[in-house]
Amino acid sequence: MKPPFRKILIANRGEIAVRIIRACRELGIASVAVFSEADREALHVLMADEACFLGPPPAAESYLVIEKILSAAKATGAEAVHPGYGFLSENAAFAERCRAAGLVFIGPPAEAIRIMGDKTAARRAAMAGKVPVVPGTAEPLGSDADAARVARELGYPVMLKAAMGGGGKGIRLVREDKDLASALRMARSEATRAFGDDSVYLEKYVAEPRHIEIQVLADGHGTTIHLGERECSIQRRHQKLIEECPSPLVDDRMRARMGEAACRLVSAVGYVNAGTVEFLVDEQKQFYFLEMNTRLQVEHPVTELVTGLDLVKEQIRIAAGEALGYTQKDVRWRGWAIECRIYAEDPYRNFMPSPGQIRGLRTPAGPWVRDDSGVYGGATIPIFYDPLISKLIVWGPDRGEAIARMSRALAEYKVLGVRTTIPVLRQIMADPDFVAGRLSTHFLERRMTAERPAADDRRQKVALIAAVLAAYERLGTTAPLSSCRQSEWKLSARREGSRPG
Repeated sequence: MKPPFRKILIANRGEIAVRIIRACRELGIASVAVFSEADREALHVLMADEACFLGPPPAAESYLVIEKILSAAKATGAEAVHPGYGFLSENAAFAERCRAAGLVFIGPPAEAIRIMGDKTAARRAAMAGKVPVVPGTAEPLGSDADAARVARELGYPVMLKAAMGGGGKGIRLVREDKDLASALRMARSEATRAFGDDSVYLEKYVAEPRHIEIQVLADGHGTTIHLGERECSIQRRHQKLIEECPSPLVDDRMRARMGEAACRLVSAVGYVNAGTVEFLVDEQKQFYFLEMNTRLQVEHPVTELVTGLDLVKEQIRIAAGEALGYTQKDVRWRGWAIECRIYAEDPYRNFMPSPGQIRGLRTPAGPWVRDDSGVYGGATIPIFYDPLISKLIVWGPDRGEAIARMSRALAEYKVLGVRTTIPVLRQIMADPDFVAGRLSTHFLERRMTAERPAADDRRQKVALIAAVLAAYERLGTTAPLSSCRQSEWKLSARREGSRPG
């Protein structure tokens, strides 16, 4: 069968770039990686068929520079661009520039990204489609006086959120009127730094909510389906740490209602490709639209293990103009999957990043264990990017067996040289409330009371300074901007194949 594309450039890094490279290879598609100076020896660079240098380590000078990405695609003859998640993945201007350059953007139309990326516009679209939303404003807040009036009408506590936000940035919980003005200043300032836009809106605070999202797929031929839900309530700083599919809260009837609402919303905005509609669910099991992520989610593997569908391949095929070839009634859910995010962070120091070299690495294996990683033993976790090491995913015939398998896998996982989230993940797997499925987005903050393991603070500070210095020392070699080359692994394979005998 002819592959959907001949060559795809992956405008990302780390584990998601590796994940996309693997899907490309199975489809017979050549892959092009891009990299900054900090990622010169990263796994995605080594694995891709070709790799193009972008520039200095800061993302604003490399992974976020549209011109450099497009130049790399042109230089290598790529036909399509996969943005992964983060960086430019939800940038409508990037999608438009790709298409203007004759490249297929593996994602939704730019207008759908624009509508759903503006949280207030997305709320208006949800309300127009009769999808329940958390009570709040449908437009960005104006003056502080307007914000105070709306907050009093809704009743405290309330949430301030960046209109162009995501990833937990620009969010503030306000419990009393006297705290609103300072919270507005901080939320607007953080929104400006993160998104270049200080617009914020206001929502009624939902007590003890669960964060449950629906995976959708829509092709260009009028078919839109959902692949069920993911439970994402275990979070730190509004960012997910553990995800599972299905949710222990959701039954068949609730799944159908949430799925139908998600499909109705994405169809209304002309959405095509993979996306995720996120909901907050209150203690009465009433769900409210939160936002939509117009891209592949970090936690997509749990849906893959339960449905048997490869979401990256589906993205590529949809972008190539293919029909899904199946309908909602064809989707089946089997068993239970759990994902734990392995970050280079110290969970006992408010999840402070722990950059540095991985001096030793042993990843778990065995039946129904999957480790989506972007590193290897000897690799360095840079100080410049999200410190995700890997995503550990397991499957079991039911939730109890999936938890037992994840506990076993986490016990096998060993990382030397940097601190990781593994200890707190193991604690959560053994927590009676987690095992019983009693979850909320406040679960983790209430349980981070354990004492930090004994350690010499001075030694830890010295180690952190050494890691930073080592990272800068590794940046001593530079490469020209236009440098695109073949993968070191590919060249090595050719050298091996050319040896006599």
